[in-house]
Amino acid sequence: MAELIAPIAGNVWKILVAEGDKVELDDEMIILEALKMETPIYCDEGGTVTAIKVKEGDAVNEGDVLAVID
Repeated sequence: MAELIAPIAGNVWKILVAEGDKVELDDEMIILEALKMETPIYCDEGGTVTAIKVKEGDAVNEGDVLAVID
């Protein structure tokens, strides 16, 4: 099991995967917006998305869990 962690504080701009999706290393999963810049968050381990812990528009802090991959 791996957790996708927010590397920066910002707002969830777009979620590109859904629970149950298969993902591979370096797949783009979520886009965060901070200071008018979009920051893509990439999968650091392949597997299946078992949980998405945020929704579009949510504010997140650095270190928050965005999704779980199993």
